[in-house]
Amino acid sequence: MELTDFDADHHLLDLPGTSLLVFTSTGCASCRWARRELPSLSLPIQRLAWVDAADNGGLVTRYEVFHLPALFVVRDGHFYGALQSKLQTAELIQALDTALSRPAEDLP
Repeated sequence: MELTDFDADHHLLDLPGTSLLVFTSTGCASCRWARRELPSLSLPIQRLAWVDAADNGGLVTRYEVFHLPALFVVRDGHFYGALQSKLQTAELIQALDTALSRPAEDLP
C-alpha cells in the first residue's frame, strides 16, 4: 500500500491490525533492498505501508525522518513509534515486539 501526504492519516487511523510504515526513496540503495525484500519476510504484521520520502515532505517532517529507510509501527490507529532494527526477520520481530509493548500515542 502506497501512502501520501494526502491520505496517510485516513488510512492509518482506519486500518485494523498492525501496519509497518516504511519511508523510502528511489535514490537510496537500502531503500530499494527494503522494497524488494520486506514483502517476503514473515513478519507479524497485516501490511506494509510505503511512503516515498521524496514526494511526501509533510509526512517526512511530521514523523521526523532523518535517515532512510525509516520504519514506524501503527496498530489499530495508534502510533507505537520508530523501529530501530536491521532489516532482518528476527531483529525486526524483536523490534516490533518492543515497540508494541510501549504505550500507544496519537499519530504524529
